[in-house]
Amino acid sequence: MAETEAKAKGANASLEQFGYKQELRRGMGLWDVVLYGVLFMVIIAPHSIWGLVQQQGLGMSTLVYLVGFVAIGFTALSYVRMSGRFPIAGSVYSYVQRGLNPHAGFMSGWLILLDYCITPALLYTMVANWGVMLVPGSPWWLWVIVFVAFNTFVNIRGVSLTRGIDFVIFAVEIIAVIAFVALGCNFILGGGGTGEFNMDPVWQPEEVTPSFLAAGISIAALNFLGFDGISTLAEETERPEKNIGRGILIALGIIIVCFVAQTYIASLVQPDWASWSEEHANNAFFYGCQLIGGDIFMKIMLVINIVAIGIANIMNAQLAASRLLYSMGRDKVIPSIFGKVHPKYKTPWVGSIFIGVVALVLVAILGMADLATLVNFGALASFIMLNFSVFWFFFIKEGKRKTFGDWVKYLICPWIGIIILAYVFTGFQTMTYIMGITWFVIGFIILVVKSKGFKEVPEAFKHLDV
Repeated sequence: MAETEAKAKGANASLEQFGYKQELRRGMGLWDVVLYGVLFMVIIAPHSIWGLVQQQGLGMSTLVYLVGFVAIGFTALSYVRMSGRFPIAGSVYSYVQRGLNPHAGFMSGWLILLDYCITPALLYTMVANWGVMLVPGSPWWLWVIVFVAFNTFVNIRGVSLTRGIDFVIFAVEIIAVIAFVALGCNFILGGGGTGEFNMDPVWQPEEVTPSFLAAGISIAALNFLGFDGISTLAEETERPEKNIGRGILIALGIIIVCFVAQTYIASLVQPDWASWSEEHANNAFFYGCQLIGGDIFMKIMLVINIVAIGIANIMNAQLAASRLLYSMGRDKVIPSIFGKVHPKYKTPWVGSIFIGVVALVLVAILGMADLATLVNFGALASFIMLNFSVFWFFFIKEGKRKTFGDWVKYLICPWIGIIILAYVFTGFQTMTYIMGITWFVIGFIILVVKSKGFKEVPEAFKHLDV
């Protein structure tokens, strides 16, 4: 107990050097952070989009995920660098704010806020669609309302309750992965699918070209978004300068192992991807579950997806969004009411309610296709700014370029991350650019007004040089 209190005091003192005081309840350890990140990214995420990835990846969905993991890994390393130097809530908003300047920080926070607001709405739409599939005739809107109400309540109630629910769902997901792999192996060894284990899902040299790898990055890199949400928990985590970065890397490691195992077996169970109809491709993973385990197993996996996405994934997405709003509200770059903390639960309750309401509004006016095209614009744009901030702050401002390791960490890796993201950025649809640029312009106008023409900075910066 004494040791825990000492760690908390040390973390609080570290927070004060950045101009803030401890308001959120600090009690998460490394493995709590890892669990949060794994559930945010969802270890069974391939279930919902595997058919599309398999077709666009020419039957090599496993390779696509491996390429995507390497691609997004460079940005993850930039998060590790910044979380170690600035262990405060706000994620990319706080990192760019400190690494470049407060005004650039606002724009990065504003951009990723687009992703954080739209993601829960997209996930609620998916869950409601699955719910109607599971219970034909059930009201679509009822699924949305029930899950919004539950997740918002849990987020207001606090991280401790979230942690308990997360652990149960994580255990269920792991069992689902093991069951799918085991049943799939039995199916293949019994002569089903390819009837043998081969390397086709991982490597087909005649099909692997530079253009294929580039396309693979644009597909799979987006499936790893969510690791960044771990950094929003810095002010609720013990020893955040170490545990946030470690948590990001461990969570990504767990995720890629689960993705590879599931997509490899799924590819061997259904090798005839070229002949699939659009409907089959949209639900290909569940058809694979039906092949290896019958209707009962397919329905069990459908229920697990509803619970995993509808509770764990959305809960953690709303949690990250509310912490970003809290950080920006605390700095008064958006209405300060978002910086309010619940007196009993020590959570940013206003932000939690706001995200829930926004989700309800968005699912009512936008379809799944519209939400899907918009969800990643803000995240990728802010990631580019983050990678540049690592280069600028460490390599240029602090002069960390004396060793080969410095050049790799603060020059080579960030710029590889920028180049990869810039390429992925070119693949968006026209409507995504229109909506994204409109969002950027609105944010820029707010920035100009709030900063009085870039003359004012948040209070926390007025007497600090960090």
